Amino acid sequence: VQLQASGGGLVQTGDSLRLTCAISGRTFNSEPLAWFRQAPEKEREFVAGIDTWSGRTYHADSVKGRFTVSRDKAKNTVYLQMNNLEPEDTAVYYCAARSRRIVISSINRAAQYDYWGQGTQVTVSS
Repeated sequence: VQLQASGGGLVQTGDSLRLTCAISGRTFNSEPLAWFRQAPEKEREFVAGIDTWSGRTYHADSVKGRFTVSRDKAKNTVYLQMNNLEPEDTAVYYCAARSRRIVISSINRAAQYDYWGQGTQVTVSS
């Protein structure tokens, strides 16, 4: 299984970006897919996730109303639409997938995920 994240870049405050995570090797029809991010000298944190079993999405409080996670099942791809970006959003963004179903209360825990993309850098200038 491989996850390939792309779409990062250098933008200004208030701009938008869309991250893409292309998945190959298997499909995920009942397992969670998620985005995490890690800023320098900080721990990796949950950004957003989707439970492919129910289709429900989950977003961290810090990005609610600005970021939206979605999935194209036919393309086996997950997206993260990021609007109204802030300097605090600067980080390396990783997509992740889990090999089996998850208790929803754990969807935001990085240790629960088995597959990770290589990360894409997002830098927001003030």
